[in-house]
Amino acid sequence: MRSTPFSPALLRGFVAELESTIRGLRVHRLPAWVRSQFPDGQLLAMEQQPSGVRVALRTSATRIELETHSTRIGFRGAERPRGRIDVWIDGELALSDPLTGGDLLETDLLTGESAMHGGPAHVTTLSGLPSRSKCVELWLPHNESIELVDLRTDAPVAPLEADGVPVWVHYGSSISQGSNAATPSRIWPAVAARRLGVSLHNLGLGGSAMVDPFIARTIRDATADLISLKLGINVVNLDAMRLRTFVPAVHGFLDTIRDGHPTTPLYLVSPVFCGIHETTPGPGSVDVATLGSDQVKFTATGQEGDTALGRLSLTVVRDALAEIVDRRRDDPQLHYVDGLALYGEVDAVEHPLPDALHPDTATHELIGNRFADEVLRRGAPAK
Repeated sequence: MRSTPFSPALLRGFVAELESTIRGLRVHRLPAWVRSQFPDGQLLAMEQQPSGVRVALRTSATRIELETHSTRIGFRGAERPRGRIDVWIDGELALSDPLTGGDLLETDLLTGESAMHGGPAHVTTLSGLPSRSKCVELWLPHNESIELVDLRTDAPVAPLEADGVPVWVHYGSSISQGSNAATPSRIWPAVAARRLGVSLHNLGLGGSAMVDPFIARTIRDATADLISLKLGINVVNLDAMRLRTFVPAVHGFLDTIRDGHPTTPLYLVSPVFCGIHETTPGPGSVDVATLGSDQVKFTATGQEGDTALGRLSLTVVRDALAEIVDRRRDDPQLHYVDGLALYGEVDAVEHPLPDALHPDTATHELIGNRFADEVLRRGAPAK
């Protein structure tokens, strides 16, 4: 078996930096200047979780071993499924490998106290593979941070050629990052990317889609043939803005992106249906009554219908985003997508949100396919 050093050429997805650690290389989806400018704990934790990032290679190896060390965030009394590494070979799913070991940062939601528990590295192993040349993509977990330790094969490895595949840059909340999806290649942006035939560069950042100017600058400076922004739910469930500040913030966000991508197709996507926040502003919170149960749920703590003074609910946000696109009608490549067309109130009957906030794997599939339909209806992205 031979080891191949990790390099940016071996990775696909939104990778801003590979940070050297005592174990290997940590994947960052946000550049160092952003992390230094705003070292918010939630943002830093989410950008280290490599949603949409995959090790992509071409090889004739019959055995492949990817060694990683994960760090996950856990909450006492609210157990969550482990992350996975999905392996696709020549466009077919060959393995979905649940992580073991790694470090656990566990927090008590009632007291706020946290403790770190260490664990060993994990090795994802594929053996008995055909000896022909093949394309291999190892999708890193969307819900645990990862240090890349070693890549071992019994034949040489080369980076997977891009072959002119269009790049899709997507920005959104924990739903876009993939919360509640079982595996990294089944989050809704990955589902849509396969339908569209594009390379996903995912900036889904759980709890952190706050229309931050530094994210707009990051997207402005990135390579992109298609851009989408799914905005609103985090602003509502943090009670972070009022209507007066939200609308100019979105306009400014779009202006900054257009400085770098003046004619790139850009989709502004409003929130999908979420019953707890449809007409009730945030802040959102964990429903403490469900701690220790089989399913922890979220709740809204704002006052029902309290929007007269500019507080935001999802219905207010959807109207605002639709009006923003209408006011920018001189931009023919700016498109509005109503989140209710991706997942609406009727869908919630058949596909309820398990924790009242995030969709399950089947619903990620539904949202991903419907978003792809919206893009294809307007014309597939081209390189």
